[in-house]
Amino acid sequence: MSSFVVCYQAWNGMLGLSASSCFSSSFPGARVLGRSVSREGVWGRKLCFCGIYGVRNWMAAEPVEDRRMGRRAAVLASDTGEEAELTRSRSFLSVRAEEDLLACIRMEAEAGRLPSNIASGLEELYNNYRNAVLQSGDPKASEIILSNMSAAFDRILLDVEDPFVFSPYHKAIREPFDYYMFGQNYIRPLVDFSRSYVGNISIFYDMEEILRQGHNIVLMSNHQTEADPAIIALLLERNFPHLAEKMIFVAGDRVLIDPLCKPFSMGRNLLCVYSKKHMFDDPELAEMKRIANTKSLKELAMLLRTGSNIIWIAPSGGRDRPDPVTGEWYPASFDSSSVDNMRRLLEHSRVPGHIYSLALLCYEIMPPPRQVEKAIGERRTIAYGGVGLSVAPEMSFNEITAGCVNPEKAKDAFSQALYDSVLEQYDTLKSAIYGHKGLNASNLMIALSQPFQ
Repeated sequence: MSSFVVCYQAWNGMLGLSASSCFSSSFPGARVLGRSVSREGVWGRKLCFCGIYGVRNWMAAEPVEDRRMGRRAAVLASDTGEEAELTRSRSFLSVRAEEDLLACIRMEAEAGRLPSNIASGLEELYNNYRNAVLQSGDPKASEIILSNMSAAFDRILLDVEDPFVFSPYHKAIREPFDYYMFGQNYIRPLVDFSRSYVGNISIFYDMEEILRQGHNIVLMSNHQTEADPAIIALLLERNFPHLAEKMIFVAGDRVLIDPLCKPFSMGRNLLCVYSKKHMFDDPELAEMKRIANTKSLKELAMLLRTGSNIIWIAPSGGRDRPDPVTGEWYPASFDSSSVDNMRRLLEHSRVPGHIYSLALLCYEIMPPPRQVEKAIGERRTIAYGGVGLSVAPEMSFNEITAGCVNPEKAKDAFSQALYDSVLEQYDTLKSAIYGHKGLNASNLMIALSQPFQ
């Protein structure tokens, strides 16, 4: 999967949006709670969840319903996940050994159905995934590897031949092929559940009740890997399947375009945006990207006004990366404008909203390149390891900023409080997993558990 980096960036200025224009076009004469949203825009500087197809095709997408489903009507998923389709090559589904799988890649490339760069990327992906799953020691590892990689390559080839177009708000595709479970089953063998932990599980029970009451939830999180959405779902699915499947991720354009990532993105609920850093990669497309972001903002506003939604964002603007000197991994700092603008949008939705800090530790599974790359098609390093997820009690803006003398200081104070909470939880998860303390790493603020055991 391409970086599940949530590209959360200035929806004004650099992105060419203003909140007032978005709301007024979505709700004629709109004024939110009696006053207009600030001209600064509802998003701050950046929040990143990265992928690719063509912007022109994305721009043509319907606002809510994804296109091309009609063209996929010939695909019939059985209970075992096997499909039959008469209109294209299904060579990857017939393989019975590693040699067959690799031969199929070369055959599809020679037939012109797979571009050479994608074919070489698939071979590298297969080797890295195989080596990682073998580290698990699972006696069925070889069978799991072949099954998961043949399914992944089949989905990737399908999308190369008939590219899927994401709409501004994309709902996870569960039929006729279940892309959500496809992604879960692909990442599951990479997780060492004996070394994985969830912090403050009781708060997730509180979240379920909040959603049942019709309220909204925003999770302010660090972001580590392309696999973050699957990691979150894997750690929650046994006790909180509703949370795992309902969560919406704000997604940058790169996860919507990278051929090796798109099938995994199709199984997640996404709000699709173009990030500031890639807005002018092609100047001819800048205006189209701006319009696409306007549509996405309207979708977000509608979701918040509807209520009962849980939205994950990463206000750092991208995946965490190691310190260039020490090599230590830590959450990247939050952008205070991103945090504040999301908070204001939540506040102005007329539906009660709740903000939580969420910490993720899973970089070992699928670490990003050490430097940010503009080109699509990053190398995917994959490993088997323990992962962690933790949430802290709800953060109240009014309580945290009660002593602040002006809005700027209040904005910075709230963002810093969220970030400090993420750091504290991250350190506890790190102590449990890499400090080998396990459940004994729990403290007065963070109670660790293994609900999936």
